[in-house]
Amino acid sequence: MAERKGNITVNTNDILPIIKKWLYSEHDIFIRELVANACDAITKRGTLARTLNQEIPVGKILISLNKTNKTIKIQDNGIGMTESEVEKYIAQLAFSGAKEFIEKLEKEGKSSEGDDIIGKFGLGFYSSFMVSDKVSVETLSMTEGSTPALWTSEGSTEYTFSDSEKSEVGTTITLHVNDDSTEFLDAWKMGETLRKFCDFLPYEIAVLDEEKVTYPTKEDGTEDKTKDALPNEPTVINETTPIWKRDPKDLKDEDYINFYRSKFPMDQEPLFWIHLKIDHPFTLDGVLYFPKINQNRPFNESNIRLYAKQMFVTDNVKNVVPEFLSLLKGYIDSSDIPLNVSRSSLQGDPTITKISNYIVKKVAEALKKLWLNDRAKFEAIWPDSGLFIKYGCISDTKFDELMRDKIIFKNSEDKYVNLGEYKESVPQDYREKLGDKVIYFEKDKSDISLKQQLLSEGVHTIETDDYIDPHFMQHVEAKKIGDKTITFTSIDSEIANVLGTENATEGDLKIKDLFQSILSPLAKDEDKKETKEENPFGATGGLEIEVQNIKNGTSPAFFKIDEQMKRLNKMTQQMGGDASFPIKKTLVINPSNPLIQNAFKLHEKGEKKELVEKICHYVEDLAYISSEGLKVEQRDQFVKRSQDLISDLTNFAL
Repeated sequence: MAERKGNITVNTNDILPIIKKWLYSEHDIFIRELVANACDAITKRGTLARTLNQEIPVGKILISLNKTNKTIKIQDNGIGMTESEVEKYIAQLAFSGAKEFIEKLEKEGKSSEGDDIIGKFGLGFYSSFMVSDKVSVETLSMTEGSTPALWTSEGSTEYTFSDSEKSEVGTTITLHVNDDSTEFLDAWKMGETLRKFCDFLPYEIAVLDEEKVTYPTKEDGTEDKTKDALPNEPTVINETTPIWKRDPKDLKDEDYINFYRSKFPMDQEPLFWIHLKIDHPFTLDGVLYFPKINQNRPFNESNIRLYAKQMFVTDNVKNVVPEFLSLLKGYIDSSDIPLNVSRSSLQGDPTITKISNYIVKKVAEALKKLWLNDRAKFEAIWPDSGLFIKYGCISDTKFDELMRDKIIFKNSEDKYVNLGEYKESVPQDYREKLGDKVIYFEKDKSDISLKQQLLSEGVHTIETDDYIDPHFMQHVEAKKIGDKTITFTSIDSEIANVLGTENATEGDLKIKDLFQSILSPLAKDEDKKETKEENPFGATGGLEIEVQNIKNGTSPAFFKIDEQMKRLNKMTQQMGGDASFPIKKTLVINPSNPLIQNAFKLHEKGEKKELVEKICHYVEDLAYISSEGLKVEQRDQFVKRSQDLISDLTNFAL
């Protein structure tokens, strides 16, 4: 065939600037586009061969690199093309009005990423010019009687057809790499790029360094360079049948675990997993793992990778997977997710909503199944899964409806219970008193002695954290499911109501006055008005003190905090407030406690005034230690006061 020249149908003199500016933000995308085209060609050959009752060869793609020649070859054994097909599919681009359209958007100040623009012109093949000065396509069609064709272009509108001696059906694309892109001539770089985008494509992809050779091996294991060099063997890059494309019935637990280990080698074994598979009304395959959370490692939102027909698209799946599921790890593959031509972002479409709802439903169903069939395992993974399950209930109405009654807390005996089970555990004598209330105990904050006092009466509390539970409790109170109304109340504000109190006596009121005078005395300001001195241990405005003779109470004192102020303070902190919202703390004194009684008797006798003061301060310190603990600046004072108190008591005893 004599050499023939032609021109690409395009309304601009050079397609290269358009491609470089408007098509893709990252140059490594070119290999994804060319390999994707090769995969399509292999698939088409198989489909046509079946209709013609012809033998179907095993599909293969070979990437050959040559640094000396500065070439990258992408070779496939797909359907191939005739010269007329090359001209139709590659040369004659529907570029009508492209330049004018781009200029119009630039004048309007639109984003230079140009995703929507490129979605109109089908430029996948031309991504090769992002890294090349010249590109050639040598191809032979599987159509009987076809002759090979060689098409060459240097990125302008002009191209050349030449004779070719290609004898095997398929296509070889040769890129003459420009000086700015020589990194892709490195076998390691090319392998990493292919693993990024093509690690699960259905046909074998191999990389060959044409210049690398090996030598026969001597008996001692070293190379024998006196012998003729052997050509380097291609390295296979991908796994053609990923786990999510296999039938779950054919898979064992170890298959899922081994796959997870290979993809997340730094992680501990997953807690459990979900295999996604649906064909209607959309197609979707995938596997999602529930990882064991490592508190010492930063959270990574790119844990779930999205594929389209086994080709990697993005690890930014916010539009497909709800935010609360971003703690999961795994892979989702769907050919129905709408993408722009650069595949760099997802486009709005009702299908995405359907897919998202399906994933949420499958996750909830898997958790529900585990709850019903293996409660022990459900509880065992709760420390790692509880955070995102509660977050899911807050974030997603459907998930909330499915999972609300599966939310569990530790009770006073460290056993997991859901809210319904907690309510059932309330002794009959206290049910009317508690009504719809659930008493919670803040981990590392609430006074543990109060929990023990309630437990001695058979009344449990649930343990809450300081991170997600304040939000979850607000959510449950605001949005009830069915006719279940629940009100959460902290143990310090509820214990007196539950256990009951005896009427304050004259002596009880004197005890209050004693502690008030020592811990939060009245001072005179400049206008001679009585004000409470600011207590360094209490809230701004001085320390509030009251006496409550709680029935069967054992602790000398505890702190009570206003429930609404406590919640507002937590919300302020979690929203990034620089300072804590000032909250009202009340020191509740138990006048029947022996320590309180003894201090009061010494006071009544007018003896050991300093000792009485030290005991009162010590009672306050104990209340802090029993709840949220002492701050750094308080510890030194506590140690000094404890030493002084013990010294006085031992001297007094002697």
